[in-house]
Formats: sequence, structure tokens, C-alpha cells
Amino acid sequence: MRITLDDVRSAAARLDGVANRTPVVTSRTLDESTGATVFVKAECFQRGGAFKFRGAYNKIASLPDDVRARGVLAYSSGNHAQAVALAARLLGTSATILMPEDAPAAKVDATRGYGAEIITYDRWTENREEIGSGLAGERGVELVRPYDDPLVMAGQGTTALELLDDVPDLDVLVAPVGGGGLIAGCATAATALRPAIRVVGVEPAAGDDTRRSLAAGERIHIDVPQTIADGLQTTAPGELTFDVNRRLLADVVTVTDEEIVDAMTFLFDRLKLVAEPSGAVAVAALLTGAVSAPCARVGVVISGGNVGAQRFAALTAGREP
Repeated sequence: MRITLDDVRSAAARLDGVANRTPVVTSRTLDESTGATVFVKAECFQRGGAFKFRGAYNKIASLPDDVRARGVLAYSSGNHAQAVALAARLLGTSATILMPEDAPAAKVDATRGYGAEIITYDRWTENREEIGSGLAGERGVELVRPYDDPLVMAGQGTTALELLDDVPDLDVLVAPVGGGGLIAGCATAATALRPAIRVVGVEPAAGDDTRRSLAAGERIHIDVPQTIADGLQTTAPGELTFDVNRRLLADVVTVTDEEIVDAMTFLFDRLKLVAEPSGAVAVAALLTGAVSAPCARVGVVISGGNVGAQRFAALTAGREP
């Protein structure tokens, strides 16, 4: 079930002309603040507002026609929800999305806007994997998991494939870690193309299940994290993603919610980029020195920008760049 560079390249072929080739942004201020030469892969400009579209489309497009025609189901706090809904619409099928009751309103509205049926659950007392698997079985539709699927991981890995095509001589790649699909796909592509590269993951301090799991050598389960980074509120790394990440990641570091907001503010003021909390964690790790790479060429992924204007304003009010 491990993915290879060829799997990522196959995903890139499916996504060609469908997914956005997102820009790589630079900032002298960011370079001076970190002591590195930083290249920001802005997945906030991806379709659906986040990298998740890559994996969702690759998965659904790969389904046999008769399976895809029956529809798909996914569980997500927002970005995967939007991605599956949009990919399903583009591929002519229906989508049902299981979302937590406290999911950000902007993400719920966008998911519904793409035509998906939404079913809610309580993330604090109910298990989305169990509910999702049960619903998919009852309805006879394909379950599109948010990260623990080879086709999803391969799709996410096209983020790094594009970045290294634009900036082939990177020394370090830094990306957010939730369930681990983005960084597993990116690490697969990056280490195959540039074996000496260091791939570093970033989690919210309150939700460091992957960091703990790597330290323990096995998957560790934690309580639902209390963090503003709603896209990274996983309670354990995926089985498939953990298998990849424990082999390929150089390190996983953490940042606090306050540091995440500071990074959001910095990105808005200095790079004119809107990042949601989950999307800003990798930049936060660079700004705080949690990832230190003096004089190195560093690629960093902003994984998404799906945050409503009111929420963004409330989080960043009074923060100095």
C-alpha cells in the first residue's frame, strides 16, 4: 500500500488541466526573519481553497465508472469536505459529507454550495470513522478517506512535485501534519527527487499525535485537540500515512495557537496571503525557529486559506505583524 514517485506522477497526469498549479511566493522579510531563503507554496489558491482537492479528485477520478456513478461519501471538518464535493460535481456524481457540528460556517457553506448533502455529528462524543464507514455501507457508495488512502496521498504529493519543479534545489521542505496525507505524499515525491532533502512536519502543540507516535515508534491516540487549527484536530495518524512518515520525515515540531495567529498576521501583512490556522502552521514553525534552517533553501506549504472574513478578523485583531 506504499506509494511511489510514479504514483504521484500518475496523479499529476490526472490533475493536469483540472487542479490549479499554485504559485510559489517569496518574501525578503520572511527570508530576513528566518535566516533562510524561503519559497512559499500557496495552496490557498487551489480549487476549493486548499490542497485537499488534489487527493480527492485523484481518488474519485480513479474509481471504476459504475462505482463512481453510485456516489461518494467523506468525513471532514471542512477542506476535504469541500474538495470531495467539488471533485464529485466535476466528475458527474453525488457526494455526502459527514461534518462536525462545530465546523467553520464558511467551510460548511462552501461544501453545500458545491452540491453536497451534509450530515453532522458531534466530534467530541462520536467517532466519524465509524459513522462514515457505516453510512457508506448502508448507501452503497465509495468512502473517500481524508488521508489514509494511497490515491489520496499520491494526489497530495503533487504539491511537492510542482514545488520541486519550480525550485529543484530545496534543502528543506516544511508542511502541516494532520492525518499525515499531505506530508506523506510530499515526502514521497521530495525524497525520491532529492534524496538529501529534509522533510519536517508541523502540528499544533495541542494536537501532536504524529510527533508522539514517531517518538514511541507506534501510533498514539490522543483526545480531540483543543486548537484553532480545526483542520489538524486528528486524534491519531493514519495507518498508511504513519508507515510512510516514520520512514521519510526528519522531524515533526509543534507551534502554539498564538504562534499560528502571528503567522497568519505575518502572511497577510507581508505576503498578502490569507491562510487559515491549519494552513499557517508551517510558516509559524519557521518564524518561531521551531524549524531552523540558516542559509538553507526552504520550501514551505501553506495548505489552505479557508477562513471566513469575520473569523480571520477576530483571530488577528490587535496582532502586530
